[in-house]
Amino acid sequence: MTTKTLGELAQYVGGRVLGDANIKIRSAATLGRAGEGDISFLSNDKYEKQLLTTKASAVIVGKETVAAGAVPLLVAEDPYYAFMQIMVLLHGHRKHKKIGISPRAIISDSAKVGAGCQIHDFVTISDGAKIGDGCVIYPCTFIGENVQVGNDCILYPNVVIYEGCKIGSRVIINSNATIGEDGFGFATHNGAHHKIPQIGSVVIEDDVEIGACCGIERGTLNDTIIGQGSKLGDLIAIGHGTKVGPHCLLVAQVGIAGSTTLGHHCILGGQAGLVGHITIGNCVAIGAQAGVINNVSDGKVILGAPAIDASQGKRAYGMIQYLPEMKQSIRELQAQMKQLLSGGENEPSPEDSKNSG
Repeated sequence: MTTKTLGELAQYVGGRVLGDANIKIRSAATLGRAGEGDISFLSNDKYEKQLLTTKASAVIVGKETVAAGAVPLLVAEDPYYAFMQIMVLLHGHRKHKKIGISPRAIISDSAKVGAGCQIHDFVTISDGAKIGDGCVIYPCTFIGENVQVGNDCILYPNVVIYEGCKIGSRVIINSNATIGEDGFGFATHNGAHHKIPQIGSVVIEDDVEIGACCGIERGTLNDTIIGQGSKLGDLIAIGHGTKVGPHCLLVAQVGIAGSTTLGHHCILGGQAGLVGHITIGNCVAIGAQAGVINNVSDGKVILGAPAIDASQGKRAYGMIQYLPEMKQSIRELQAQMKQLLSGGENEPSPEDSKNSG
């Protein structure tokens, strides 16, 4: 385990120290769980009070705070990014054992495997496939005909990549994900569903990460594209011909129907669902469990089902808990109005009263 002084960490991330720069840091933890030798971070002001009680040896912050002096601080422009850099420095990423090419892997004579690849047991690499340099392919992964995989990719166990798909460099595909399966395309005629050939492919650009158990369908006619730097959580379904722009974040269980387009830097909360053939602009944020049925313009924040602007949605959906009481109040008001109207019909008019007098 790597140990660094707080001063060394500040220099590494381009920050500055408030307090003892010689404190030894061995690991990282949250404010509430940190102990001696741990560094933590504060990126949300509402947790600032925890600086007074944390047992961390140091905390990364974005600015000087009233708690300065309670614990040594590392002031950085972007605390969470600095925290990531320090985590990598202290712990590194997962190490992959160097095993070379297993004799129990099945590799076609017409396939090409780059230098420095680690190919584990029971991997299948089909005819015409091309694997770049430095890739790690874990057991039971299947790579179909004419698939192209870039450099330094990691394919975890049981990944399946159908024929003709293109995977960029530094792509991570987690266990049991399926890339390039047939799109859900059927023509219904006389009550029967007839399968439409899916002649498009899937293109996954550089620096993408695909979560476990994702399904990314190939396009019916055009390719399905996952843009550079995008990150997909677990159990995500991407429909045929969909285009996900660069640097998007899709949280677990998102479902996107076919031929939908997402701009760059979109964020989709867990279990959000998007219908097909719509366009989502750039830098759009979609709340968890939202149901998106229309186009969304750049920079919008939407939530709910059907999804609406967040400022309206918070008010509208916040009223749901009061609907039973409101319904009862409306019934009571209706009864009172009915009684008033009924009583008004039976009362004599002023003219009638004068005549009777």
